[in-house]
Amino acid sequence: MAAAGVDSVPSPVEANGAAYKPRYIDIGINLADPIFRGQYHGTQRHPDDLGAVVSRAKEVGCEKLIITGSDFTSSRHALEIAKEYPGTVYTTAGIHPCSSAIFSTTHSHVDANGHTMPCDPDPTQPIPEDHEPDAEKTASIITELRSFIEQARSGSGGPSPLVAFGEFGLDYDRLHYCSRKVQLHSFAAQLELAASLQPQLPLFLHSRAAHSDFVRLLKEAFGPQLERLERGAVVHSFTGTAEEMRELMDLGLYIGTNGCSFKTAENCAVVKEIRLDRLMLETDGPWCEVRPSHEGWKYLIEPKPANPDAEAASSETNGVATATASATPSESAQPQRPPPKGKQQQQQKSKKSQKKEPEVPERYKVVKKEKWVEGAMIKGRNEPCMIERVGKIVAGIKGVTVEELCEAAWRNTTKVFPVDG
Repeated sequence: MAAAGVDSVPSPVEANGAAYKPRYIDIGINLADPIFRGQYHGTQRHPDDLGAVVSRAKEVGCEKLIITGSDFTSSRHALEIAKEYPGTVYTTAGIHPCSSAIFSTTHSHVDANGHTMPCDPDPTQPIPEDHEPDAEKTASIITELRSFIEQARSGSGGPSPLVAFGEFGLDYDRLHYCSRKVQLHSFAAQLELAASLQPQLPLFLHSRAAHSDFVRLLKEAFGPQLERLERGAVVHSFTGTAEEMRELMDLGLYIGTNGCSFKTAENCAVVKEIRLDRLMLETDGPWCEVRPSHEGWKYLIEPKPANPDAEAASSETNGVATATASATPSESAQPQRPPPKGKQQQQQKSKKSQKKEPEVPERYKVVKKEKWVEGAMIKGRNEPCMIERVGKIVAGIKGVTVEELCEAAWRNTTKVFPVDG
């Protein structure tokens, strides 16, 4: 699939010259995760607030959300959610590499209580490589997946909310969920299914520390230049090298960025090189939030404006100092009495009670899940409304305006995924 240039599409700036309002499409959000229903590891910790999550997304300009299907359960739930929010929420269907142990003879799949797998690698306990792919299970899984996709595409009575095949691919950072051998088998089997669909669906791909095998299998399925890939594909949550990213772009693939793409200076250097005509935005919530420890965080910090009162304050300070200096020697020689003990303690308490202003203000109130209140975000639970931070960081890294960034990402996303109807 040959790379294409940026289309010339006018930006949605109002004719009267009003300020640009960013618009976003979150290409990867795990809204089918029970955490968005208030459930954490099988326990209901607060009321279902999925509706509020979607509302907050729309308030910041995130007009479209694509829910990631990472196994049969999440793909079914994602489709149900998409039907609740027609025209806003869409979905994918596939088997994530970390869920691919179902293809094996042992099926030692990790039970995560319905939760999607966290982003962070944990290679300490990889599954043994002697686990073999199971041909009979594979045939059954592929038949079930084909049936699910066909029903989702034909049973909506209008445009289907199912807009991509995936999430699927390879993840060698997290072999504790599924062995390398079984992942390769799962990816190849799903690629064969994806290539056979008529018409094909766009692909929502995952590649982590597995670039050479990932590209090899894609080429085996779709040709040396992916010329048989009809609808395009995105490699989401990209954290690879600049060289790997360039190879993917040269194959015509798109690159998805989220909080995991900004952790280090090296990550940010890669993001800087992503061409605007190949870039997409995502949150990958509830995971992959942007954190203060991330290199990209600095692009969220607004420069402090020059304080017009600074000079006056300085003059006042100098005035006090001058007044003291102009006092008579006998007056200046008088020792300054400390404030009474009670007043001193009160001043100390007052200083402690003053909360330091956050360097990056929160748009919404943030609370721990145990202290949930209506309208608040949950600490540590990344949401699609946080895509505005992703956009601002990518724009800052690349040295372009938020408008340029958002409009390029919108064009790219709607070119690949049928979500702009």
